Amino acid sequence: MSGTISVIIPAYNHAHTLKRSLSSLKKQTVQPSEVIIVNDGSTDNFNELISELKINLPIKIIEQENRGANAARNAGLKESRCELVIFWDADTIGRPKMLEKMLFALEQNPKASYAYSRYYFGWKKMKSHTFDPILLQKINYIDQTSLVRRTDLPAEGCDASLKRFQDWDLWLTMLENKKTGVLAPEVLYKKIVRGRKGISSWLPGFVFKLPWKIEKVKEYEKAREIILKKHGLKNPAH
Repeated sequence: MSGTISVIIPAYNHAHTLKRSLSSLKKQTVQPSEVIIVNDGSTDNFNELISELKINLPIKIIEQENRGANAARNAGLKESRCELVIFWDADTIGRPKMLEKMLFALEQNPKASYAYSRYYFGWKKMKSHTFDPILLQKINYIDQTSLVRRTDLPAEGCDASLKRFQDWDLWLTMLENKKTGVLAPEVLYKKIVRGRKGISSWLPGFVFKLPWKIEKVKEYEKAREIILKKHGLKNPAH
């Protein structure tokens, strides 16, 4: 099963998590055939870390000015060669059988375009669901870190104009092209929360029930409206 997966890692000021993330990739029972790291204009010690890296992986580095995570993903996708692709955030720590189990889910479900799993965001176990296209049009329950068949990705790649809900937008775009996913029903990875910059964060449910709206809630609702409008969906709250 080796030699079929391209791992694409957009990195912006995540040198502090990247080594641990790559170490978890090296421990995978199914090894990727290439790891493409796109340095999206980092101002931390990224280059120092890479020069000192001793992890034996087939790594390729792409340098670009800061253009955002989706632009970095697109740059990595353009350089990748494998039939399966996973957009792996620089703060993702995968369990050893993560790629193996996602690959197995795709092999068992040949009509599925991508496999996703449950995961932890820091201490929080994120809710997930068996694939349901109607539910997907209402809520964002599939993380970007999913194993995708290259031929089923949108020809234009990821929408680089978006700053939030980049994962939700991708799955909705694919759904419009009749591309669906399959859940690998286990927790297969976690995201390091400390020092998480430039990557969307999770808001606890109670903040949406406050009698006043904090700034982050306003930003969340605005970003959500952008996605709903783009895909011609109604906001169930309205």
